[in-house]
Amino acid sequence: MDTKTDDNAFTEMPKVLSGVTPYLSVGGAVKASEFYQRALAAQEVMRVPVDEKGRTMHIHLYINGGSVMLADPYEEYGHPLQPPQSFTLHLQLGHDIDSWWNRAVEAGMTVELPLDRQFWGDRYGQLRDPFGVLWSLGSREQ
Repeated sequence: MDTKTDDNAFTEMPKVLSGVTPYLSVGGAVKASEFYQRALAAQEVMRVPVDEKGRTMHIHLYINGGSVMLADPYEEYGHPLQPPQSFTLHLQLGHDIDSWWNRAVEAGMTVELPLDRQFWGDRYGQLRDPFGVLWSLGSREQ
C-alpha cells in the first residue's frame, strides 16, 4: 500500500474506487480529516503537504469502503469557501448502525434527524458535522 514520507505526503497514489467520489472544500481540511477519522472511522490514504498558511489542496480518505476527498478553499485562485448546500453524503451500512451513529455523535456531529425505523424499512438518520456537511446513515438491519 502507500507509504508516508516525513512531510506526511504519500509516495504512491491511493487506488481511487469506482463510482462518484465527493470532493469537499472545507475550512480546515486537515482538521476535517482528523474529525472524520474519529467520527466515521475514516482512513487517510493521501495528503498533499500544507502550505505556509496551513492549507492543503488535497486529502484522500476512505470511509466505509468509499473515497471522499477534501481540500481547503483557495480564494486567490477563485475557490472561496462556500457553505455546503443541497446535498447529503450517505453511508449505507450493512450492520451495527448504532455503533456508527454513537461514534459520530460522540465525536461532535449534531443530530438533524434522529436514527429510527423509517417507512421504507431502513433504520435511517441524519447528522451534521462541524464543517456544515450533512451525512445520513442507513441500514436494512432487521
